[in-house]
Amino acid sequence: MKQIILFSALLAAFLPAYGQFNDYERGSQDQGMRTLMGQNNAVGAYGALTMQFTRVDDRDAFIFGMKGGLITGHMISMGLTASVLFNDVHYDSEMGADVSLAGAYGGFFVEPILMPNMPVHVAIPVTIGVGGASLLRLNDDEWGTNFDSGVTDAFMIIEPGVELEFNVTRFFPF
Repeated sequence: MKQIILFSALLAAFLPAYGQFNDYERGSQDQGMRTLMGQNNAVGAYGALTMQFTRVDDRDAFIFGMKGGLITGHMISMGLTASVLFNDVHYDSEMGADVSLAGAYGGFFVEPILMPNMPVHVAIPVTIGVGGASLLRLNDDEWGTNFDSGVTDAFMIIEPGVELEFNVTRFFPF
């Protein structure tokens, strides 16, 4: 029993002292902690305004939005996004009036960045979220031009994309 107590006391005395040496003094070539993301595990944040053009129901539509996220290890970005969409006013024979589509959606995005240290590189964002859209009916009356809500619906969105990005300077990727 005395041997166990003596061994425990010596271990308790010398183990903290051993922890004071750095890796070089111990003879180790490994400089730093190993992590799942490797040695390049910098974390940064960014915000962006977005503008997209697409086709919805065979009509041109514009999507304006914003997103913000964290970039980890210069390799992957994650965050939140919100967008609004609309198209031009056109005549709808089923509703018998001029209509326009308007809506909004938001969600979570994940964006792997391929070759982030190159001056020009590719990012592949995927957004998963929910939103709502409404087919607005144009209503001209004595008070002016107004839009009345016609058909409204909610939806879930999974939006993949491809982005071309430019590293303009070290602190200003575009």
